[in-house]
Amino acid sequence: MRAQEDAALELVLSLHRLLRTLRRASPMGGLQPTQLIVLSMLTEAGPSRVGVIAERVPCSQPTATAVVAELETSGLVRREPDPTDGRATCVALTDEGARALREVAHGEAEALLTRLGSLSEKEAAQVLAAGPLLRLLAEAGGVGAARRTG
Repeated sequence: MRAQEDAALELVLSLHRLLRTLRRASPMGGLQPTQLIVLSMLTEAGPSRVGVIAERVPCSQPTATAVVAELETSGLVRREPDPTDGRATCVALTDEGARALREVAHGEAEALLTRLGSLSEKEAAQVLAAGPLLRLLAEAGGVGAARRTG
């Protein structure tokens, strides 16, 4: 089991390092990492209250409020009435916010393709083939999430 723990740690560290270098290599359109996380979360989850954003990012509610305010000022998100509670508001992604997120993701993908060029064709194919499995892991949720069988 220790070998598996070591391999998992190495994978996590490598993924963090890779993402950090991809972000540095591609233009982020003036967006901060937390802003990108919020835009991505809204893309996946849809309109959400600030408290939900804070839980999912994760960050404090004051930080989430400040990030949302910056994104709103930039026209990347908008506040709208919460359909389940007229006293509350939700934060929704605007078309401009979706475009900004796509541009950053495309820039990071281009940086990844450049990096993949330093690998053999077989190695590059193996890295790309891991994408769907990594997405499954990302979507699996917490430790108590249902396991996929098959």
